[in-house]
Amino acid sequence: MSFKITIEPSETTFIAEKNETVLAAALREGIGLPYGCRNGSCGSCKGKLLEGRIEYTNVPLTGINDEEKSNGYALFCQAKPLTDIRIETRQIDAIGDLSVRKLPCRVDKIEKLNHDVLRLFLKLPSTERLQFLAGQYIDILMLNGKHRSFSLANPPHDDEHLELHVRHYEGGVFSEYAFNKLKEKSLLRIEGPLGSFFLREDSDRPIIMVAGGTGFAPVKSIIESARHKALDREIHFYWGARSKEDLYLHDLAMFWDKEMERLHYIPVLSEPHEDDQWQGRTGLVHEAVLEDFEDLSGFEVYACGPPPMVHAVVDSFTERGLSAEYIYSDSFEFAAKSNSTS
Repeated sequence: MSFKITIEPSETTFIAEKNETVLAAALREGIGLPYGCRNGSCGSCKGKLLEGRIEYTNVPLTGINDEEKSNGYALFCQAKPLTDIRIETRQIDAIGDLSVRKLPCRVDKIEKLNHDVLRLFLKLPSTERLQFLAGQYIDILMLNGKHRSFSLANPPHDDEHLELHVRHYEGGVFSEYAFNKLKEKSLLRIEGPLGSFFLREDSDRPIIMVAGGTGFAPVKSIIESARHKALDREIHFYWGARSKEDLYLHDLAMFWDKEMERLHYIPVLSEPHEDDQWQGRTGLVHEAVLEDFEDLSGFEVYACGPPPMVHAVVDSFTERGLSAEYIYSDSFEFAAKSNSTS
């Protein structure tokens, strides 16, 4: 059994097979819909269900609340049609031009950036390159059938290696393996590119980027791509971390601030150590943005990091006049048992 899905306002139609989610069916048909985590935690794929019925089989879902459900909203990464449906959501044409592929790769280099973050450089076969948009992610496919998602930290123009930032989490299936067993020359299998978190280059709005922890990785890809293309837009980059050590590529961000005339780097520490001798901003990173900007209505915002940070950005920034259509997010879910971005 299959069901017809119609997207408004474009009137694009496609078919979902039985037990297939709306998002999975759209991607299979080459139709770009917004999404981030694909496990119901971030809310990036949220849109309106105008007609028909759906069901969720993966619960609970943190990316949507009961009020939103009662107002007709749905998470398309988890929603499975029970009838033909009509939905309202925006389409991302650029993603439709990219092929999602499964590829083998080799761990070419492992670099420890601080006490709990590794940088992996993955090498594809000599005949392969992964075409992606700055900010997207890949899945590492594991032998047990699960996957773990990591943002690409390298920009698309610098694709000799795929760069991943892996943070250690107690009980994290891949992170424990990466920190304790993974060796250079090890073979991995990946799938990508994935995600709708990428720079909208057709916009002229000034940009605010908010990263938490290893949310720095996709921001690095975007900023280095913008620098390569000499993008003439104001960029305010806020990076939130606990202590100075957690700003694991602080010197690189300082270099961008110096070399890119229109980029402004603002690190924010929530729990600086006494020996950090920190003279910069403190507190929660999204609150630092609110302290600096009374009116956000003219901006475009990119937020990447833990779900509580991303949710705080969405809730508080819209209260300052920012339209939700100009918020692009990639939410990292750290549950050890989830198939999600780590």
